Amino acid sequence: MKHAVILAHPKPTSFCAAIARTCVEHLRATDHTVVLRDLYALDFDPRLKAEELPSPSGAHPAADVVAERRLIGEIDSFIFVYPFWFNAPPAILKGYIDRVFSMGFGYAPGAGGVESLLDDKTLLSFSTSGAPENWVNDTGALKALMTVFDLHLSGVCGLRVLDHEHFGSIVPNITAESVADVLDQVRTRLDDLFAPALA
Repeated sequence: MKHAVILAHPKPTSFCAAIARTCVEHLRATDHTVVLRDLYALDFDPRLKAEELPSPSGAHPAADVVAERRLIGEIDSFIFVYPFWFNAPPAILKGYIDRVFSMGFGYAPGAGGVESLLDDKTLLSFSTSGAPENWVNDTGALKALMTVFDLHLSGVCGLRVLDHEHFGSIVPNITAESVADVLDQVRTRLDDLFAPALA
């Protein structure tokens, strides 16, 4: 399989970055093809420009979006890795979705509104926060995020949502033991979802 790991955290030493690296290394070690898209390192511009908005004449993506779509066009699996900021993904990830997964890549005009274009692809998310895990679940924060982000993206673009693993109470005082434990959980989840590819 071909995977794109989309990392949305500004610090290369962050726990999110460690999760993303673990995804890349573990999948490659089990004979998968992986590209890492570190949005901050790429200095990706999340701002959707007026000229990029769909119009009656179609979609007009900017050159950076065209290049990104070309790079991830043959991907089978998207893996998002990001922190909760105000119970939502960072703006850079939302902007990546707005610009890259928009008309012409994620969906096209259809008779009933839109036609999804990514039906044969999957979405897996790993998110982190400093909030206690039980709070994130008991308040409905994770469920709300999945409704407006994961499931909406699935509904519009056709991506099949495999899972959304959230690690709460992780930052800012994470221990080395906790890091190792969570990264083992990440590897196990990857193995569960993506059996090692045949050589």
